[in-house]
Amino acid sequence: MPQDANQFGGIFMMVILFALMYFMMIRPQKKKDKEVKQMRDSLSIGDEVITIGGIHGKIVKVNDEVVTLEMAHAKQRIEFSKWAVGSVAKKGKDKSEAKQETDDAEDTPAEEDK
Repeated sequence: MPQDANQFGGIFMMVILFALMYFMMIRPQKKKDKEVKQMRDSLSIGDEVITIGGIHGKIVKVNDEVVTLEMAHAKQRIEFSKWAVGSVAKKGKDKSEAKQETDDAEDTPAEEDK
């Protein structure tokens, strides 16, 4: 019987080791991946981002898989895959704020010619 207890002890230690690895390594990585995916899905026009290659730019166009960034120097535009966006440096205006500004501009009466 001491051999059976020894075998169960080894299996029990393996289960404990796997559980420890899961909670210390796998679970936090999945959480981080989920946050990055959410960040990339919420990209919008006007956001200032930094790519994983270190390029800084402002988003001028967003598609399902591609974002177009405008660089500050000479207003150059470059297309990147969404997965290449590493972080958002500064959020642009919300869609509701941008819509409000355009509505305000449309409501302003134009000067009449005399």
